[in-house]
Amino acid sequence: MMQSGIFTGYFPYGLEETAKKIRSHGFNTVQLDLHFKDIDLGAGQITKAKAKTVRDTFRDNDLPISCISGYTNIIHPDLAHREANVERLKEIIRNARDLGSPFVISETGTYNTESEWMSDPKNKSEEGFEMCRAVIAELAQEAYDHGSMFLLETYVNNVVGSVEETVRMFAQVDHPGLGLLMDPTNYFEDHNIDSMDKVLNQVFDTLADKIKIAHAKDVARAGDDKSEKHADIGDDDALASHTFRGVGEMVLNAPGTGSLNYDLYLQRLSEKHPNIPVIIEHLSEDDVPRAKKFLDDKFRAHGL
Repeated sequence: MMQSGIFTGYFPYGLEETAKKIRSHGFNTVQLDLHFKDIDLGAGQITKAKAKTVRDTFRDNDLPISCISGYTNIIHPDLAHREANVERLKEIIRNARDLGSPFVISETGTYNTESEWMSDPKNKSEEGFEMCRAVIAELAQEAYDHGSMFLLETYVNNVVGSVEETVRMFAQVDHPGLGLLMDPTNYFEDHNIDSMDKVLNQVFDTLADKIKIAHAKDVARAGDDKSEKHADIGDDDALASHTFRGVGEMVLNAPGTGSLNYDLYLQRLSEKHPNIPVIIEHLSEDDVPRAKKFLDDKFRAHGL
């Protein structure tokens, strides 16, 4: 059976309290965010002892860690900034096994200097793709060398933002240290959201064997508001990656609140990955029970 999980970052507490609150909702797995009120896991601060404390705390609460957040802009146009971002991601990759999972996730980034989620003309250039390919190859090797795997997450405004670009990246970085984080909402823009089933089938027809972990949020047209949207999730220290709700034509909210064809998504996902963790995101803590029920009801309806 598929497992419903959630990002730990939507629970802004200390380590033990976070684990207990997530378990109280009935989840049996988490995506680990290195962000707790009582333990510093920032750049240069991950140690084996801290990693053991984190993984043991979640294990003690019957919450195996299925994957780890490493989100950063891996092709930031400022070279020093980029190098710092990539080194931080490598730090997480090197410590992934000690933290409880081999899988470390990031999107591919943007050359836009104002936002990590806004597009830039260079994102779709050959030069931009090649630079991104080189970084991903480096990350895949780093992961392989440490018994881990870097999971690429596609996002439409990043360098790798379409099904075709994702297929091309995996063809050019054919490496055992590279896998795919499946988030179907991230492939949609104004030009293809009305062809949702076609795009979903294309993703699974071409990339199903690369998938290791899946996400659950939703996508819909943004209407008149094309600005970059962020939600107040009740945590003044929340990471921007957790408050982000879309920019431009699309809004990205909690599962069950948009137009994603969840029936087709989960059916296709289950074909090759019947026991995969499906991690809920883009919500506030008070919406967790509704979102989990929505996902569990979909699992139940399709015998997943």
